[in-house]
Amino acid sequence: MGKAVIIMGSKGDLEWSKRIAAALETFGVGAVLRIASAHKAPMRCYDVIKEYEKEDVVFITVAGRSNALSGFTDAQTHCPVIACPPYSERFGGADVFSSLRMPSAVAPLVVLEPEGAALAAAKILGLRAPDIQERVKAYQADARQRIERDDEEVCGG
Repeated sequence: MGKAVIIMGSKGDLEWSKRIAAALETFGVGAVLRIASAHKAPMRCYDVIKEYEKEDVVFITVAGRSNALSGFTDAQTHCPVIACPPYSERFGGADVFSSLRMPSAVAPLVVLEPEGAALAAAKILGLRAPDIQERVKAYQADARQRIERDDEEVCGG
């Protein structure tokens, strides 16, 4: 069974990363949390990537401001990479562009909500793990049922 390796740019990203890890738990996906800045410690970041890429993993990168971590991680591995940058009002949300604009041959997925990043990772890992795939299907069925219940409540039907 696969797992998600959450790489943070700094300890300041820990709470956001814990939200991702908690959401991963609901899908039966284990999470490993690591800190390795692509700007300040690129060789450490490289070593973390190489340590885990031998396994069935999805990398989830958590870095704001100038997000080199996601592109660096993606360029160093054949494994899927999901960028989940924490939102900051500090730059009016413009720092998200550093997660979206990537050079050629570098293609991390970008998901802005921790729960969404966990869902995307579970869907990827579910391609090889039927138990994870079943949890994704149950999660989606529950979301549909909530919408139907809410609709009935609102329309009085």
